[in-house]
Amino acid sequence: MIEGISIYEILTLSTIVFFIGVYGFFTRENLITILMSIELILNASALNFVVINTYLYPDFLQGAVFAIFIIAMAAAETALAIAIIINLYKLVNSVEVKDTDTLKY
Repeated sequence: MIEGISIYEILTLSTIVFFIGVYGFFTRENLITILMSIELILNASALNFVVINTYLYPDFLQGAVFAIFIIAMAAAETALAIAIIINLYKLVNSVEVKDTDTLKY
């Protein structure tokens, strides 16, 4: 437990970060910024796991284990997405979403 900070404040922060990521995912046209928005969404969910575990079940570590799994999955997802974006840039010289129809053929 963190002294002076309630679970509601941290969950509010996590919700704000989550919806900033959702907003960025739906409004951006650059693939790199969309990838950063996905990372914000995943980080907000990992924060939720850690906070709920810390405040409700302080003796157990399941929330931290899930958070580490989410971080590892996000790292793998980022590596794969960056590889695809680099190949797209070599092909089209752009990382805009509107130019991704080139990979269809």
